[in-house]
Amino acid sequence: MDDRTRQLRDAGQALIASARRHGATAADAAIARSNARSVEVRLGKVEETESSESDSISLRVFVGQRVATVGADLAGDLDRIAERAVAMARVSPEDPYAGLADPDLLATQFPDLDLVDDTDVSSEELAQEALATEAAALGVSGVSNSGGASATAGIGGLVLVTSDGFVGARRRSGFSRSVSAVAGEGTGMQRDYDVDSRIHRSDLDTCEAIGRRAGERTVRRLSPDKIATGRYPIVFDPRIARGLIGHFLSAINGAAIARGTSFLKDRMGQAVFPAGLTIRDDPTLRRRWGSRPFDGEGVASRPLDLVRDGVLSAWLLDTATARELGLANNGRAARGGGGVMPSASNVVLSPGQNSVDALLAAAEGGIYVTELIGHGADIVTGDYSRGAAGFRIRNGALDAPVAEFTIAGHLAAMLAALQLADDADPRHAIVCPTLGLGELTVAGN
Repeated sequence: MDDRTRQLRDAGQALIASARRHGATAADAAIARSNARSVEVRLGKVEETESSESDSISLRVFVGQRVATVGADLAGDLDRIAERAVAMARVSPEDPYAGLADPDLLATQFPDLDLVDDTDVSSEELAQEALATEAAALGVSGVSNSGGASATAGIGGLVLVTSDGFVGARRRSGFSRSVSAVAGEGTGMQRDYDVDSRIHRSDLDTCEAIGRRAGERTVRRLSPDKIATGRYPIVFDPRIARGLIGHFLSAINGAAIARGTSFLKDRMGQAVFPAGLTIRDDPTLRRRWGSRPFDGEGVASRPLDLVRDGVLSAWLLDTATARELGLANNGRAARGGGGVMPSASNVVLSPGQNSVDALLAAAEGGIYVTELIGHGADIVTGDYSRGAAGFRIRNGALDAPVAEFTIAGHLAAMLAALQLADDADPRHAIVCPTLGLGELTVAGN
């Protein structure tokens, strides 16, 4: 534990001690650390350079079965922060499920998950990376303008202290490069992007590769056709497919299940995906975005199968939702501005058995979707309707671009019909390949 972490630990312990003096029966304090640099450029000029460093507190206090959470800057008066949190808890309604995690579940070992790259990247180096990324995009024939490029570097962390005696610290670095390219003119203008984000800087794709992909994607979207209304086979690009799995994760969040606001609330133990598919949430993977030695309440991290052989097998639970549902806490708590809530870590779908080419061949005459517009996924009912753009699939390959259409269906049917390709990219928190969804309704011309 370095000197700064010790200082943050001591601050957390002081907060909890103060909260206890003011009448809290239990408390925990999460102190988030952040140190980041970013540079944004456009058309060869630096537009913004930013450097930030902060330590923020999330103090959660319990007065019997009443709970309140207060967020503040670490530079504030710690005793006043604790006093305010306890006062808020006293006037809050009782919550029969409120409380700290079971001490038997708390982490006692903190494995090295290779989450920190201490490489110090100057703002000048970030500017050069952003400029090189943009130049590569502008160098693609047909690209007419830039939406800007950026490069970032930073390290964040969390120190968690509880009144039960738990003390844990974790850190994670992050580096990224991104660019948005524009092609065409006037009403025919098209835009697309590419981005790469990694924990270790050496794992980043080159500026040239990122820029070239953004430019090529953009140019390929020029002069899109309209499509007639009807039923079409639909294939989701991996960027879009991760969002679909994200809807599933929202639907199995313990908070939604406890409120009864999920279309999957009555599906535990039933087939939700095709047979053979496993979806695992694993916070113990090395060098992955969602990895962590303990969750937001100090519970030790362990892998969890959310789906086994297509069958829904677990909700995402923190302490409160587990108690409300009468289930065991599975260590999926995350800290946020509003307190603690369940959240996934690294979600990995079992590998698909089909190549992307085979998936496209099976969707002959359909649409390969590369962009979705709007927020038309209703987790309560499962209804799904989104504006979209992409490419027609002809002769087993991507053909002309299409735009200005809407796809509609029901999430339960879409998940049950999934066909997985074998091109999953492990760098993302949701490791998901190209997905075939069967036929969906398309509203076009």
